[in-house]
Amino acid sequence: MLETQSRMATWYKDTSYTVRENTQRNMAVYEQVKRVLDVMLAGILLVVLSPLLLVVAMAIKLDSPGPVLFVQRRTGRYGRPFNFFKFRSMSYNQNHVNVHREFVRHYANGVDGTMATNGLHKPQSNGRVITRVGKFLRQSSLDELPQLYNILRGDMSFVGPRAWADYELENYQDWHFRRLEVPPGLTGLAQINGRSALSFDEIIRLDIDYIDNRSIWMDVKILLKTFPVVLAGNNTG
Repeated sequence: MLETQSRMATWYKDTSYTVRENTQRNMAVYEQVKRVLDVMLAGILLVVLSPLLLVVAMAIKLDSPGPVLFVQRRTGRYGRPFNFFKFRSMSYNQNHVNVHREFVRHYANGVDGTMATNGLHKPQSNGRVITRVGKFLRQSSLDELPQLYNILRGDMSFVGPRAWADYELENYQDWHFRRLEVPPGLTGLAQINGRSALSFDEIIRLDIDYIDNRSIWMDVKILLKTFPVVLAGNNTG
């Protein structure tokens, strides 16, 4: 984390990155309002969706051995690590991290071979380890629901760049670190504009575009556009 923050600080210094005082005030108000809305909506959804969460948890336990939740260290705002929660969709006790780490290294550097036959950037071995219930959870994005707890805790927001694993930062170029200026989100511009069909740099450019233009209205529009994408199951894997 210290190395990440040091590289971010160096990049800002070298590029003379400045923020006007009135912009800082506007962003402070925006972030306060956004945080209140995040807490309210996450709390309501956790209560309303609790029966569904229980059903999903039972289905996972009945389908395959292992824990209900997948917990991983992810990178939050300014490179701060946090425990990221998802419903487990893959078989347990398999060495997924090394496979994914190697995939990310190739993906970030634009190496051919990271795109599966369905046109998505996914590790080629994923199809052999995703469980039966996990396949449905991924296609419906129900595996993301435990992140409501991350939002309630303040680790994440409803809208923002996706939270990536800490080891993925090893592949960042300096300009990529701008995506860490805001809390990660459950959804974002990349999620409504291609998801896993996008290249590494395309995702980060969309993240930076969001950061530069973010507002409550923009967040609302992204949330509304997320629903049809999720219902259609576009570009999941």
